This record gives sequence, C-alpha cells and structure tokens, in this order.
Amino acid sequence: MENKKNNKILDGKALSQKIREELKKRVESLKNNYNKTPTLATILVGNEPASATYVNMKVKSCHNIGMNSIRIDLPETTTTEELLNEIYKLNNNNEVDGILLQHPVPKQIDERKCFDAIDIEKDVDGVTTLGFGKISFGLDAYPSCTPAGIIRLLDEYNLKLEGKNAVVIGRSPILGKPLSMLLLQRNATVTICHSKTQNLPDIVRTADFVFACCGIPKFVKGDWLKEGCVLVDAGYNPGNIGDADFESCFPKCSYITPVPGGVGPMTIAMLLSHTVESAEKKVKHKV
Repeated sequence: MENKKNNKILDGKALSQKIREELKKRVESLKNNYNKTPTLATILVGNEPASATYVNMKVKSCHNIGMNSIRIDLPETTTTEELLNEIYKLNNNNEVDGILLQHPVPKQIDERKCFDAIDIEKDVDGVTTLGFGKISFGLDAYPSCTPAGIIRLLDEYNLKLEGKNAVVIGRSPILGKPLSMLLLQRNATVTICHSKTQNLPDIVRTADFVFACCGIPKFVKGDWLKEGCVLVDAGYNPGNIGDADFESCFPKCSYITPVPGGVGPMTIAMLLSHTVESAEKKVKHKV
C-alpha cells in the first residue's frame, strides 16, 4: 500500500535535491572557467520572525551549493527612498547576479515601487511587473519561483499540459497569475478562479490539473475533483497544512503534491537556478 501511495506523490523534495546537485556542478564550472561565483543579494526590512527564517534558509541554500550571498538587513523604520537606494546599489554592483527583496515589507514602504526598481536581469525572484509582462508574452525573463518550480515538477514526471483543462484557484501576482501564463504557454486551457468565483466546485470538476494557491487551509475537497486529475497544492499554512484537504483528495488523484515536501522545496531550488543562470549569462556576454 505504501509503494502505491508513493507512486502518486509528486516529490518536490527529491527533485529539488537533484537540481541542487546539478547547480553545484554549474557553480564549480563558473568558478573554474571564469573565476565567477554566482551571488544572490537578499534584503530584509524589519524583524518579522517568519521573514527572517526564510532569508536564513535562502542564505544557507546559497552556501550549500557554493554560491555567495550578500545579506542586507534594514530597520523597521526604513523609508521607500532608503530601500530604493539599497536596491540601486545592488543593481550597480557587478558581483551581484540576483536580488531578492523579502516580502512583506513594513507598511510605510511602497513595496511595488521597490520591487519594480530591481534590474530585470537580476530579478531572479520574478517580482517585477516588467518580468511578468515578458513572461506573459513568452519573452525572456525569470518567472516567479513557485510557478517555475511547479512547471519543473510536472516536467520531471512527464505530465503533459497541452490540450488539458487546468484550473488555478488563486490570482496573486507572484503565484496564481504568473502560473496561469506559464500554463497557457504549455497550451493548457486555463480557468482562473478566486474568491468571487461562483459554483467553484463545479468548475474544479472539469479540471485535468488543479492548482490550489488561495491561502486557505484545506480549502479544496476531494468531492470537487475529477477522477484521475493531477492536484498541485501550492499552499503553505500554519501547521504544515496545504490549501487542499490531502486525505479526501488523495484517492481521486493520479498525482498529488504533499505539504510539506511538494511545491515548497521547488521554490528555493528555482531561486538558486535563476541566480546561477543569471551569472552564466553575464560571463557569456563578456566572452
């Protein structure tokens, strides 16, 4: 029974480790051949404990694959202008290949203005409006890391999106919306649902692929699902609970992501991957 259960699990933890091993080799190649070490700069404003934990995880992940990290810690009282000045410094620092501004920032800061100040070539977290526009048009840019990780996970299991009905539950600017654009590029037929959607369970029942990213614990129920669908749960709520009710959904699915261990590990893996890619582009441009 356990083997049968494992055969249905989309294992993001295992894939993220595989990606990290590949990235270690690419980092080593950049060091040996170009004397270049990929560098990610992270900015943390204030002292929100969860944000500090996330930043620590990202810094540790960089070091584990041989990358450099620059950490900028700013006080809770930081103004928009002060934060913009730090971003401009990093934009102009040739050693920096990627910039991550940890969300959320204190309320007095214009977060969108600061996100959009990040150089598009260093927007490895996929947070700029320019980056989203480019992704939507199928142009070269780094997608938001969680949507990119989801697509990479589906590819690993050879799950084809072309011609399939995909329902995305959630429309956030760094998850639901960019994910929908990436799914469209794979020729899926995409329905975007949200808090104002009527008859949501009936819409979800039409889906070959269901993407739960609404930020509500155990929101998606098993009786909403079509037999044999693929369920990707991108939610992460207190207590390691996803946006889908795993126990009721599992029997209906051909494949399903667990929480934790599904989408979550893929997010940081794609952040690292985008930063290494940015460094590779930089050295190739110089050659």
